[in-house]
Amino acid sequence: MSQSTLFDGLQQETTVKTSGPVTCLGQTFASDEDRRKHFTAYLRKKLQEPEFRKIEGFPHGEDEDILNLSDPPYYTACPNPWIADFIAEWEAQKPVLSGVEGAVQPEGYHYHREPFAADVSEGKNHPIYNAHAYHTKVPHKAIMRYILHYTNPGDIVFDGFCGTGMTGVAARLCGDRNAVLELGYQVKSDGTILQEEIDENGKKTSVPFSKLGVRRVVLNDLSPAASFIAYNYNTPVNVAEFESEAKRILKEVELECGWMYETIHTDGKTKGKINYTVWSDVFVCPECTNEIVFWDVAVDRAVQIVLEKFSCQVCNIKLTKKGLDRAWIIKYDQLTNQTVRQVKQQPVLINYSVSNIRHEKRPSSTVMWLHLAGHII
Repeated sequence: MSQSTLFDGLQQETTVKTSGPVTCLGQTFASDEDRRKHFTAYLRKKLQEPEFRKIEGFPHGEDEDILNLSDPPYYTACPNPWIADFIAEWEAQKPVLSGVEGAVQPEGYHYHREPFAADVSEGKNHPIYNAHAYHTKVPHKAIMRYILHYTNPGDIVFDGFCGTGMTGVAARLCGDRNAVLELGYQVKSDGTILQEEIDENGKKTSVPFSKLGVRRVVLNDLSPAASFIAYNYNTPVNVAEFESEAKRILKEVELECGWMYETIHTDGKTKGKINYTVWSDVFVCPECTNEIVFWDVAVDRAVQIVLEKFSCQVCNIKLTKKGLDRAWIIKYDQLTNQTVRQVKQQPVLINYSVSNIRHEKRPSSTVMWLHLAGHII
């Protein structure tokens, strides 16, 4: 996708006010920067308290690093001292709903939900999911179903092992009509959400079970990297400013590093831009000790399969991957001043574009030499 269309389709509702008065935890500030300065000063003093630093899970780091990573009171790279304040404020703002079974009711309402008893299967091919890779990541659409079932608008959800913060994304999108409709539910004009069920007579019927509205979320993780990613996933941005800054950074990176992703076209003169390079493991034939490039002997590109049995190109013995030993290389690491042993791999295919048309080629002998010499190609 070209840079000019990179941000096409983003809704301008996601923009945030970057100037003018802002209110946070009952206090009004001249600007968002003033808000940040005020709470950062408080957090700086809090970091000097011995008891605060004794909290289990407190990060090992310098105070300035913690402060630079934080955006108090919304996000802190250490235990957040404002959680109780946010909960008190959210409870005071919680809406009162009526007309829906299980919705928030006036004083005296008794919370009850039947166990969620349905299979949940959501794909991972979604722009939100793919924005940042992380192990054990769960698609936000799957989480939305549980939040809608067990909570009401304004309820507080706590995720103590938040990873990249998909629970926060899901809770916010519970207030997005289109996002809820994508789950296969119905949404009435008053925000009532209905799901299809089978009644006692075997007929399909639409039953109200939740209400459209944002839920509040406290996200926490022992990993500073995870909580930082979660914060950025769940912080509204000014789309125009983000697009402008992203384009500026991409342009600077391309000017500085673009040469590393160039290759010569098969015509011998035109430069193309590398999309990706395929690397293959290298093994050793147990019969003749010849080095075997796995891609060359075991991959049938015509039918796009990996062969279970293949032959050594030198001695022609029949082989399987399990019966091979890896080839290794020994090199000196100048950064650690140590000799390291690494599995041997080599590039076998370059996919590149010339005038937006994709091409493929084998790496040249020059590319191979540069790789073996330890240079970046």
